[in-house]
Parts: sequence; structure tokens; C-alpha cells
Amino acid sequence: MPELPEVETMRRGIDPCIGMRIKEVEIVASPRRPIKISPKPAALRKRLRGTTIVGTDRAGKRVVLLLDTQDHLIFEPRMTGLVLLTDPPSQEHLRLRLQLGRNTQLRGVRELELLYWDRRGLGLVRLMSPSEFATAFGTERLGPDALGTTADILAERLGDSRRAIKVALLDQRAVAGIGNLYAAEILHRAQIHPATPCRRLRTDAWQRIAAATRRILAAAIRYEGSTLSDGTYRNALNQSGTYQNHHQVYDREGEKCRRCRKHEVRRIVQAQRATFFCPGCQIR
Repeated sequence: MPELPEVETMRRGIDPCIGMRIKEVEIVASPRRPIKISPKPAALRKRLRGTTIVGTDRAGKRVVLLLDTQDHLIFEPRMTGLVLLTDPPSQEHLRLRLQLGRNTQLRGVRELELLYWDRRGLGLVRLMSPSEFATAFGTERLGPDALGTTADILAERLGDSRRAIKVALLDQRAVAGIGNLYAAEILHRAQIHPATPCRRLRTDAWQRIAAATRRILAAAIRYEGSTLSDGTYRNALNQSGTYQNHHQVYDREGEKCRRCRKHEVRRIVQAQRATFFCPGCQIR
């Protein structure tokens, strides 16, 4: 967390930055665990000051700013990072501030700032050249984006694996963007037991998984992501997502399945991660 829908929501939320010049770069002194920023602050400031943001993008679960210098500024939120345009949830966990100047197109905002906030300090901020970006996030390091995945892509990349399908879906080199929450929801919709070995899945199963992936991720983006009970995830305007109200199995152990209305959602542990499923809808 955040996963593809949350990161895509943040990316879309910072689109008002496009066309704006970075006036100042501040590495905020935080009393909390410092995040990893590269290059070092002095070099980062020198390369960012005066550049213009020409676009936004996403690489799996990372927000990317495209600059007129051809450099890429990558925000990797990991567990608790947020990319914001407004006041952060707390000042003590603010890590980076980019001052951008005025934007008359954004209602209610004049002096625009782009902020990176991280409660646990596990995230990364990296400025990369085009060649560095291609090396770090090329096809050998990052699989096809999950929003556009197909049954053929999944079967080709995972079909021979002995791993359980839930665990395999978390492999970013196979398919990019799916995390623990959405993997559980995808397999519930596809009616696939999470412990099923990939190599035992047939064509119709891959088709159901691919269709469920596209639909659930698109719906989660429409609802601006999932804000869980800890309240950490927020969109770029520091507002909660609402897709958590539509979860079918995730974090619902002991509650009735919303599809069959008969069986209780169960929780198991796979690869040290909690997995939620319905034993009636997802028969092994």
C-alpha cells in the first residue's frame, strides 16, 4: 500500500503541475526516519531548479514527473508515502517540497507546491536520466502494466510457475502494479483459490483473472483508491479514497462473503502476507 489505483490517483491529482517551473527545492528536516533521496540534496537542487514539468507518468507503483531536461523525478511511496498538492496530514513527516509558483487554472490554489510526505520513511525519491530510468524500469525489471494486462500476458509470464497464484501476482517483474490488497480482490472476482499453483490454471482461468484485474483496478481508480483503517492513504488533495467501501474480501475475516452471502471470509498467510478469500466462491 499504496498500490496501482492509489498511485495512479496521485499521478492524476498532480497534473496541474504540468507546464510549471520548479522555482525552489527544499529537503525538509524531519525528526523522523530519513527517506532515501538521490542524488544528494545539493545535486538534486542544482538539477531541478529552473526546470519545467512537461508531464506526469507512472511506473508500476511509482509516480513519475517528466522534466524538460529529459530527466525523470520518481516518487516511490512504498508503504506510507504520498504525493500532494495541498497541506499534508502532518508536518513532521513532510520530506520534500517543490515550489512551483502560481497556477491560475487550479481552483482555490495560487502558489502551487508539490509535496512528498512519508509517515514511516520507507519511500524513495530519485532523479534519473533517461538511460538510468530505462535501466531501472525497463522490461527486464518491470513487467507490463496491470491496467492493460491480458490472459496471454499472464499465462506467458506466470503459466509455468509453481508458485501460488496470489503470490505470483505480487511479482512486479511479471505484471506491474498489483499489491496484496488488489490481488485478493482480483482472485475473489475471478473465483480462483489464492493457493492454486499457476501451472495448474487453464486458459479460462487466466481469462477470468485478466478481466478481473482490469475491472477492479479501473473501478478502484474511479473511486480514487482505498483508504484503510489506519487512514494513511490520501489523494493529492489530502482526501480519502472510497474504494474500501467496495472490498469483497480484503480485511473482512469472519464476515459474510458479499457474493455468496453464505460463507465467512477466511484469512491465511502466504509469503508472509495476509490473504483473504471466500472458501465457497474460491474452491481449491
